[in-house]
Amino acid sequence: MLTLGSLAFAAPWALLGLAVLPLIWLLLRVTPPAPRLQRFPAIRLLFGLRQREETPARTPWWLILLRMVLASAVILGLAHPLLNPGGRLAGGGPLILVIDDGWAAARAWLARQRDAVDLLDAAERDGRAVVLLTTARQPGGEAPVTIGPQRPAEIRSRVQALAPKPWPVDREAARRAVEKLPLSGPAQTVYYADGLDDPAIFGFAEALQRVGALRVVTATATDLPLLLLPPENRAGEVDVVAKRIATNQPSLAIVRALAADGRLLAREPLSFGPDAGQATAHLKLPIELRNSLARLEIEGQEQTGAVVLFDDRWQRRPVGVVSATPLEGGQSLLEDTYYLERALSPFAEIRRGAIADLLHSQLAVLLLADDAPIADADRGLLTGFMEAGGVVVRFAGPRLAEGKPDDLVPVQLRPGGRELGSALQWTEPAHLAPFRPGSPFAGLSVPSEVTISRQVLAEPVLDLPEKSWAQLADGTPLVTADKRGAGWLVLFHVPANAEWSNLPLSGLFVEMLRRVVALSRGVAGSAGNQPLPPVETLDGFGRLQAAPASATALLPEEAQNGGWRVDARHPPGFYGTDQLRQAVNLTASVTQIAPLGRLPAGVERGQLESAGELDLKAWLLTGALALALIDLFVALALRGLLFGRVRRVASITLLGLLLGAGAAHAQEARSAADEFALKATLETRLVYVRTGNNDVDEVSRAGLRGLTVLLNRRTAVEAAEPMAIDVETDELAFFPLLYWPVVAEQRPLSPGAIERLNTYLHTGGTILFDTRDQGELSADSRSGPGTRRLQQLVRGLEIPPLAPVTPDHVLTKAFYLMQDFPGRYAGGTLWVESREGSADEVSSVIVGSNDYAGAWAIDSANRPMFAVVPGGEHQREFAFRFGVNLVMYALTGNYKTDQVHVPSILERLGQ
Repeated sequence: MLTLGSLAFAAPWALLGLAVLPLIWLLLRVTPPAPRLQRFPAIRLLFGLRQREETPARTPWWLILLRMVLASAVILGLAHPLLNPGGRLAGGGPLILVIDDGWAAARAWLARQRDAVDLLDAAERDGRAVVLLTTARQPGGEAPVTIGPQRPAEIRSRVQALAPKPWPVDREAARRAVEKLPLSGPAQTVYYADGLDDPAIFGFAEALQRVGALRVVTATATDLPLLLLPPENRAGEVDVVAKRIATNQPSLAIVRALAADGRLLAREPLSFGPDAGQATAHLKLPIELRNSLARLEIEGQEQTGAVVLFDDRWQRRPVGVVSATPLEGGQSLLEDTYYLERALSPFAEIRRGAIADLLHSQLAVLLLADDAPIADADRGLLTGFMEAGGVVVRFAGPRLAEGKPDDLVPVQLRPGGRELGSALQWTEPAHLAPFRPGSPFAGLSVPSEVTISRQVLAEPVLDLPEKSWAQLADGTPLVTADKRGAGWLVLFHVPANAEWSNLPLSGLFVEMLRRVVALSRGVAGSAGNQPLPPVETLDGFGRLQAAPASATALLPEEAQNGGWRVDARHPPGFYGTDQLRQAVNLTASVTQIAPLGRLPAGVERGQLESAGELDLKAWLLTGALALALIDLFVALALRGLLFGRVRRVASITLLGLLLGAGAAHAQEARSAADEFALKATLETRLVYVRTGNNDVDEVSRAGLRGLTVLLNRRTAVEAAEPMAIDVETDELAFFPLLYWPVVAEQRPLSPGAIERLNTYLHTGGTILFDTRDQGELSADSRSGPGTRRLQQLVRGLEIPPLAPVTPDHVLTKAFYLMQDFPGRYAGGTLWVESREGSADEVSSVIVGSNDYAGAWAIDSANRPMFAVVPGGEHQREFAFRFGVNLVMYALTGNYKTDQVHVPSILERLGQ
């Protein structure tokens, strides 16, 4: 192969033909063109005898140039030129193609496949045999094995069928496969590495280098994968940590929080600074949304390491309450458990019992009242519980105030207690200080009426401020905590009853316990010692799918530190049953990534080509054929054979083509109109007006598609995919409802469109005008650009008087009962006819400004496309409900209003 920069020739010997081009030039130059043939009667020799121009003795220069270009194109095409040749092979012997196909290779997988195929094309041109080796274990756990030597065409089909696997590579097993290669001579090895380091990479590279010359190809730094770790569960927010291979360039990634049905719960940036290998995003989710969290992913990564799945452990928070009070009998208002259970009941599953009994079941938090008995055996159980991630919460009282040695407290306590506001003291009950920013209680408001009359004091030590989560106004701690293993030990320095303070009587107590419970790890339902079969697993691109037959069940004895390691037998995903799921994530075991480390001396490094190999042979030969046809027509023209009969035939043919095209166009127009009518009438469809703004039209299509999916799911309406219409040309009578987003650049309506729209409104049609400018209104503006444009757009339309929707309007009860009509934004007024017309009492014009299609819009995976403000997913639900009411209102008219007359109608029928 001859290489000239980014251009290479696979058959360079054909370029020798360029040496004969000067000879071709001379031959064409001295060779006259064929004589012109002219037929005429012999009598013409007697008329007009004069000297005429003779046939030239030499071929015209432009025709010579045309033929020289033709000959050059043929010669260059036979030389098989290649642009950006990716497969550059040196030396001889077979080609060993090694490909990392683990989770980290998915990020630039198509580029790897394209580059490898180009390499196989080069091997095929050189007549080399190829050996293929992939480094990840096969599904089921089989070690990597070499395939070949085989012809490049056979290996090419295997490479094109490869897909990344959702588990790490095993380079040590791949090294053993290389050592078994039956090669008699040297070979060339090209290794497409995933760019990540591991302890076996050096030995693997040495084994490949012993076979022959080695070139290691990796992706660019921007295409290396990111790693998303399982988040820290903190009170009030979810801390998401992502890791990358540190570079000197900053970068930005986006993390998405999704529910099980694909709803977007939150979307936050991950900002990597220069030379930073880690970034953190803080997802602030209410407890209700946090309990519906099913998946975290990094946008655009499309690989398993950028996905974290959640199971029931993230949602279920069983809380155990221990007290000296017997289980049977009623509860006294003086008991700690009375206040604890009422504070916990809104958001937690409460269990009562002894410490040993409770810890033998699945618990997230254990609450110990001051009078709860703690045996010596229980202390070991409590320590193990906290080491595994549990949270133990204790409440101080007379027993802890005695000052007996106790290692189950976060701080050292002073004996006795501090009494405030008693008859023998001049002090008054103390108030709470505002919670500091680092406390789990940060952001909670402190009621002024909450006071503390007695507390257990902590010994002043250096780390006391760090362990204090809540303090009194004088700086003494009220709540302290200490990290124990993966869990927490928390102490309230007052009892859980109202004897020492009125804190348990306040709403603040409920919120503080909610924050403490949110710190814990949830628990999954127990399956005992039974194996957990695979339910759904992730593929190499991070997509959830049905578990393959090669995936095996999780065995309890295989668990390490409470979890399972991802491998070829246990791909990441959900295990158990549909009712009891255990999430297994790749990043629970793969927590660090590093760039490809040191390689043996003599190893050549390269990067994936940004552009694939382009074969120019077909283009050049096709161009040569086109030039040959042009040369043929020129030769015929010079001989006088092109015009005349050929011209007459061409004229007749052209006339026939024009007539046929006209008839076909008319037939096509008729068939298009018929197809539009059939599409509009055979199925119910939601329709939007095409505005000319592609972005707005796409949002309208996605919004009506989302509303269609919801209608089909929740109502008896069976709607098909939405349609777009042009009010200037399309027939409107087929559609009961039009969604019309207003854009500033929309053209004014023509007289024909105005007449068409007036007819539509008079015959029972309804138009929802959405000005979409509620989110753009300023404090000193009562109308946005959409409203002002709508006023100009509807000039000429017979718009009835409009008024805000009244509380008893049919739109408030067509399907759902509702009084507000939000969209992507909230707060805008919805306008309808002030006095409904005669066409089933349906308002012909409805005007809103909340961008309804933006709230309804879903992507191809049925996930919301835009955030909804200010109410989030709760507001999106009501936006969908308004859409359902709107469609039902347009389809059923005054049906809901007539329901109030049903009793009187039945009474008349009975008479």
